[in-house]
Amino acid sequence: MFDNSEDNKDTMSAASLLLKAYYEILYERLDANKQLLAGRIEELLGQEIAQHGFEKIDDDKYAAYRDACLAFVDERIEMYNPIGIQYTFDRSQSRQAQMLELQLNWYDSRAEFEALVQAARDKANTDMTDREIRQLAEELVAQAGAFPDRSIISGYEAEPALNKLPDYIVGRAIEEIIHSQRLPS
Repeated sequence: MFDNSEDNKDTMSAASLLLKAYYEILYERLDANKQLLAGRIEELLGQEIAQHGFEKIDDDKYAAYRDACLAFVDERIEMYNPIGIQYTFDRSQSRQAQMLELQLNWYDSRAEFEALVQAARDKANTDMTDREIRQLAEELVAQAGAFPDRSIISGYEAEPALNKLPDYIVGRAIEEIIHSQRLPS
């Protein structure tokens, strides 16, 4: 049923290394562009509230949604942090935490994650140099965007709702930033 060959294990290790580089690139781009993200969030939030005619949102509610978006940006940056808290747990606990998170979110990102992992496997090879890993990770970011933005954006667009708004705004802003900003390799 499973291929336990040494080649398959090496490919999985190479894909894992590539995914770590992918997350590191996302971390670098978002951390370097926090101010740009904050400005874009402000614009997108106002546009989205006006477009959908959500209940009258006074200044206090608007500020609360904006603050939630900014907090979600910090959370996403930490999620991608190559030396963040998620790396302090052993792999089995980390896997369990990831599965729980996938189940608790209002959006279903399992298919997006599987596609990301498969894309990493397709790109990875066991003879990658550091420079090649970086280049392949850049390609992965360009191809897949920032996980789990596709799931968030499609889930919101299928059924817009105020409880989904901060995730959606952050997802849109992140996608704009990562696709418009290319860091030197």
